[in-house]
Amino acid sequence: MAIIAVAGGTGQMGRAVVDALIASGKHKTIILSRKENPALEKELGVPIIAVDYNNVPAVTKALEDNNVDTVISTIFMMPSFTGDLPKEVEIIRAANASKTTTKRMISSDFSFDLKPEHVAAGFPATPFKKAAEAELVASKNLESTRIMMGHFMDYWGVPGFKSHFAPMATFIDIENNYAAIPGSGNGRVTMAHSTDVAKFIVASLDLQKWDPIHYIIGDTVTSNDLLALAEKAKGRKFTVVHDSVDDLKSGVITALPGQIAAYDFMPKQVFDMVMPILGLWFDEGAFDLENVPTTLNDKFPEIETIKAKDMIEQAWKKS
Repeated sequence: MAIIAVAGGTGQMGRAVVDALIASGKHKTIILSRKENPALEKELGVPIIAVDYNNVPAVTKALEDNNVDTVISTIFMMPSFTGDLPKEVEIIRAANASKTTTKRMISSDFSFDLKPEHVAAGFPATPFKKAAEAELVASKNLESTRIMMGHFMDYWGVPGFKSHFAPMATFIDIENNYAAIPGSGNGRVTMAHSTDVAKFIVASLDLQKWDPIHYIIGDTVTSNDLLALAEKAKGRKFTVVHDSVDDLKSGVITALPGQIAAYDFMPKQVFDMVMPILGLWFDEGAFDLENVPTTLNDKFPEIETIKAKDMIEQAWKKS
């Protein structure tokens, strides 16, 4: 039985991974967090170990003291509301320094493999992701991988479809019957629900060797598809506007009524920077992963993925 440490395991994706680890019953799990949380620790039945990610030797000691074999990082890869920066590089260094116990690490990425033009776009998470990618290459004591699944499907299902994700209206604000379609709306977007991503992550722990990147395909749809599914589920037409590619390139995007909820964990100025770039990537098909050579779906065909149609119907049917 391997001992798995989930960095950021009290957060959105982290909770999904911890749930999947518990459900598998195959591994002992601990959570690394910036602060203690006795109530959640009791609820989950999983130790929550408070660490200062800035103190790499202390994090290494925590890994060694708990005989951690594998670190799964799920930390948020953008500056927080309080201005805290992601500490992924520090987590990688701590795992690499834990030579007596820690052998593997899944780095926090959960998107698509960024090409130079995407790096140049100015997305706030990009510098931290590229720094982490370089640190993984330099970490000679670790086998590592990154998980690419496009976009998280959860955002069009919460709160009606079970998820640990907080609401964040993304182009189609289903709760408020409003859509701001980026570009033509025909760009293909691969996405997966966090619960499926977590299942594949846990399954991948059994692989003898990891690829540098493991891909997951949950579903592939367009923004127009999501709008049609939402309108059908709710039995009504939405107010629809289109943000042109020129507007998106200028950083101009239509504000959705439901996006205010996201300001609790993403400052408005960051949100306003993120969404036009995301809209361009949606429109150009940057998130389309259907043509990757191999996926975790191929390796674990027994894992059936949630489809956008089924999730939206269940979450919003005639609401």
